[in-house]
Amino acid sequence: MNTDFLIEACTTSVTSAIEAQKGGAKRVELCDNLYEGGTTPGYGTIKTARELLTIKLNVMIRPRGQDFCYSDIEYQIMKEDIEVCKSLGADGIVLGILKPDGNIDVERTAKLIELARPMSVTFHRAFDMTPDPFKALEDIILTGADRILTSGQTDKAVDGAELIKKLVEKAGNRIIIMPGSGINEDNILEFQQKTGAKEFHLTGFKFVDSRMKFRKNGIYMGSLPQIPEYEMRITDTRKIKMAVDRLGD
Repeated sequence: MNTDFLIEACTTSVTSAIEAQKGGAKRVELCDNLYEGGTTPGYGTIKTARELLTIKLNVMIRPRGQDFCYSDIEYQIMKEDIEVCKSLGADGIVLGILKPDGNIDVERTAKLIELARPMSVTFHRAFDMTPDPFKALEDIILTGADRILTSGQTDKAVDGAELIKKLVEKAGNRIIIMPGSGINEDNILEFQQKTGAKEFHLTGFKFVDSRMKFRKNGIYMGSLPQIPEYEMRITDTRKIKMAVDRLGD
């Protein structure tokens, strides 16, 4: 792989994290509840992932789904989760806090980043929910974050490629712009050429059928029939490897 590029795999289990590592990912983002955009995984998941992975491990710090405007209690939870990640040897964390007006909460984000050091910090796609991406860029730089995960303020990064290109140019060497959402082994090379990005965030999932023989139909643990009860999303080593190879020499 061209060492100028880095692929981060978004994973929701230790199994997926291991598969991403096998495929050549250089870093994983470990989270839970991807159907809600990702929340903080459990202690046991983080600890086991750290013990079994040799690549970089970044952990999502997000106490719940929905918006990114957090109460004082939720903010305290984020602090506690950061301390847990640090104690377990995580390489980085992934977070983002907005004010009610949609702008970056610079003060509270900066305090969390200070608490997190020496771990690296990614400001996640809360960035995509801000009213002015270039103001948000400068505000996040003020917080001291190391990178921004963004889809270019669209649902899928391929549709936000033009903005991502501008953000990469505007950011320069001050902060890393890492595109994510909808990037895969088929479009990653063309996307890199369009945007000039050096780091990429992708899932590379495949669907794996449950081992359950008996299946109770019509009952949904999450109350949403769109979320399958007997199907799991697991990182596909082959897809990660293909993406890595596409960016190769």
